[in-house]
Amino acid sequence: MLDLVQLRSFLAVEQMASFTLAAERLGLGQSTVSQHIRRLEADLGRKLVERDTHRVSLTADGEALLGPARAMLSLDGQVKSLFAERSLHGRLHLGVSEDFVMSRLPAVLEDFARAHASVDLELTVALSGTLYQMQDEGALDLVLAKRRIGDARGQLVYREPLVWLARDPERVMRAEVLPLIAFPPPSITRSVALEALERAGVPWRIVCTCGSLSGLTAAARAGMGVLVQPRSMAPAGLREIASNKLPRLEDVEFVLVARRGADRALVKALSGEILSTVGGLQAAAGAGKVA
Repeated sequence: MLDLVQLRSFLAVEQMASFTLAAERLGLGQSTVSQHIRRLEADLGRKLVERDTHRVSLTADGEALLGPARAMLSLDGQVKSLFAERSLHGRLHLGVSEDFVMSRLPAVLEDFARAHASVDLELTVALSGTLYQMQDEGALDLVLAKRRIGDARGQLVYREPLVWLARDPERVMRAEVLPLIAFPPPSITRSVALEALERAGVPWRIVCTCGSLSGLTAAARAGMGVLVQPRSMAPAGLREIASNKLPRLEDVEFVLVARRGADRALVKALSGEILSTVGGLQAAAGAGKVA
């Protein structure tokens, strides 16, 4: 039987891509996490993690272990939840902005579901403005979405710059009128981009509109035009346009907003998981390397 504590360290290292951040997330020393990985590798007789000064990644054997490790820890969480006197139960309606779903949500949901097996999540994915409207109508208990600088709503999770992206920046910048690929209103990134272009006097036209980030990404990868996204969420296959080519975009902030009257225990548990996981992932993205 594999050691569950060691498996938990293994999954944390995989999620954070860093021994340092994994240790912080687990509340352990980095040397302890490293020791867990070494013992796990010794028990299995396989190398699971490759580590150098720039990155941490899984070997092929490490990738093969991910599924079984998650299943074992999930079962452990279910058993503990079943017999815990104060385990959380109920349903939580969570709203998440489209771009966050494509990048960071899986890590959040994996850990939350493992720790709170008796909680049912109802997930809604939409534009930030739409999520806020739904929450005002009482449809969502907790929203994780973007806000503009100066907006006071919600609890700050992290702040990030928006950037201009294109498959071929040089070709796009030769166009007389800048071709834009954008979410429909009430998109925050759309508003920020259009306001910046208007202030700078840059002519533009929207060549593709879609409410799905996967659709916008497909259009951008096809070379149709320029897409605006938070820097750490830039889709693969797109390049950032140099800062002197287009006007600077303001930062956006990702925040948690809880509905009044929502189950406080459920909201607190999921909010804590988001702050812990996303904070670590954002630190890893900002650092550009692992320790």
